[in-house]
Amino acid sequence: MTRFDVNAARAQRLEALGRTWSFELDGESYTLPTELTRTTAKALRKLDDNDVDGLLRLLLGEKQFARFEQHEITMQDIAAILEAYGKETGLGLGEA
Repeated sequence: MTRFDVNAARAQRLEALGRTWSFELDGESYTLPTELTRTTAKALRKLDDNDVDGLLRLLLGEKQFARFEQHEITMQDIAAILEAYGKETGLGLGEA
């Protein structure tokens, strides 16, 4: 019987995607994780469906989020970022 090797599968995914996904806004770069830990997933479930800042804070981390929230950005911009992120990583995070 063949065993599924979780570590090998993870290494293969990370090789294909990398550890982070990045985007640029007004000349600044930001990174999001390509995989979510169980702890992050639990924290996401606790957020209200409309808590866009909470979602971004969780994904970006406090330091990046502090820089990010200095930009004048629309909900449409955020939705576009999350849509591209979901398509490239397979992490569907719903509508912004």
